[in-house]
Parts: sequence; C-alpha cells; structure tokens
Amino acid sequence: MPCLASTSLCLKGGYAVNRAMLIGRLGKDPEIRYTTNGSPIANMRIATDESYTDRDGNQVDHTEWHTVVVFQRQAENCQRYLKKGSLVFVEGSLQTRKWQDPQGQDRYTTEVKAQRIQFLDRKGSQVENGIRADEQHHRDTPSDLDYAFSQKSSEDEHFGRAFAQDASEMDKMPF
Repeated sequence: MPCLASTSLCLKGGYAVNRAMLIGRLGKDPEIRYTTNGSPIANMRIATDESYTDRDGNQVDHTEWHTVVVFQRQAENCQRYLKKGSLVFVEGSLQTRKWQDPQGQDRYTTEVKAQRIQFLDRKGSQVENGIRADEQHHRDTPSDLDYAFSQKSSEDEHFGRAFAQDASEMDKMPF
C-alpha cells in the first residue's frame, strides 16, 4: 500500500501510525464506569484550542472538543485526581465506534483511546484545591509527581484559552 508523505507517517511495508497527542483542559469531571468483569473505564471531554489570523487580519480563536477513553488503573487515577478544568497531556490512538441512536440510525463516534495520561497542573495547587490529607502520600511516588489538579470556576464548557499566559510548566513537557 503506497503512502503519501504529506498525509501520514509510513513505516516499512506501507503501514501507517495511529498516534494522537493532546494537551487540554477537562470540560467536566471524568465519568467512570465498570465492565461486567469489574474493569474501570473513564470517559473525559478535553478542550484544545488554537488561534490564527484570518485573511482580514482578525484574531480567530477556535476550541475543539475531544472524547478520551481511559482504562484500568489510569481510569481510576483520572477519577481520583482530575476535575473540571484540569490540564492534561493525553497520548493514545484514534478509534471510531459505530452505534445506533434511538431511531435506529447508524452513528459514529471518534475517540482517543488513551495509553498515557500526564497531569500537568502545578504540584503546589494540590492542597489548596481540595485533595484530602490521606491522599497526599500518593503524591510522593515518582509515577505520581504530576498528579495535581486545579479547579477552575467557569461557565459550563467555556474555559477560554486552554493554556495560561504563563507557560513555565511547558518546560516539563515530554517532547
């Protein structure tokens, strides 16, 4: 299968890579459910935004909403440590599901199936934003260093820009 260099990253044999990376804020608290065998699955809505200048010279801000699905222990950690407004880095793959609406029409949903979640809010904000003292010991392990959240008081799903003007935390990004 030939690959077009401008549309996908191709590997030997013509295989393409399905990889998504997002940095954004949660639109509401993670929702967790359990499969029949007890495995946790969390769903999150994450807002990313971009801005550009249109041909008339006007600044245009655009927010895109993404559905992210997280599994197993990561799902439980997301429910425990993330809240509406939390800043996260998500790495995973895109997956499209087919389902039927109540009228029997086929519908499709594209989601990010997360393999990695990194909590990006400042570590110092954890105490002042409501994490209980008995949860504090979970923060001291190397794998949990970024598990902090910051609650934002905003209307519904409008947070404005996903990134604060102070980008000092961007130095800690994995890329």
